[in-house]
Amino acid sequence: MAVDLSMPVLVVDDYKTMIRIIRNLLKQLGFENVEDAADGQEALEKMKNADQKFGLVISDWNMEPMTGIQLLREVRADAKMLDLPFIMITAESKTENVIAAKEAGVSNYIVKPFNAATLKAKLTSVIGNF
Repeated sequence: MAVDLSMPVLVVDDYKTMIRIIRNLLKQLGFENVEDAADGQEALEKMKNADQKFGLVISDWNMEPMTGIQLLREVRADAKMLDLPFIMITAESKTENVIAAKEAGVSNYIVKPFNAATLKAKLTSVIGNF
């Protein structure tokens, strides 16, 4: 099944430059419908109040007041979003962080810095070929 590149994608990061970088990479890869949120709380509100369901979430780990891992746990606790593809981005490659993210139900994990090829590979592993 082909991936619908028009599906809404939510990018969550408290750093505007990082949102812009990820948005540009997603556009280069063909994604047309990219929204963003500055932290986990804003992202959760957007996900719960969206007219259409997001097809993918790409979230930074380190944010205040709600971190990416807290957001992931909230998403996985909601039956409507249980299967939502969720990619965590972090500058930390510590084993315990990777394990915590896996236990919380992350779909995949990207360590900064990364490029379009890395993002595409992680996306393909999570949502399939596009």
